[in-house]
Amino acid sequence: MNDSPAQATPGELDEWVSALAAELGIDASGVSIGEVLDLTREVAHGVARPAGPLSTLLVGLAAGAGKGSIDELSAKAGALAARWPERGRPGA
Repeated sequence: MNDSPAQATPGELDEWVSALAAELGIDASGVSIGEVLDLTREVAHGVARPAGPLSTLLVGLAAGAGKGSIDELSAKAGALAARWPERGRPGA
């Protein structure tokens, strides 16, 4: 890995995802790191920073539960994030 944990190369991210998937006993070969990072960014900027990783966790849980593909579920999450400012925040 490079010297700065915040600045990983695409190859380093691939290596991390492969190692973590093996550690968790799952197949991550179909995971698009770019799409996951895009979703995280969209939600973090459109809703709130902590909502980014929480959203990717929920998308992963939904995919694991057979609720759709990562692509379909990411699109749903991204669409909700895009509508969020228009919708308003609960209690606002």
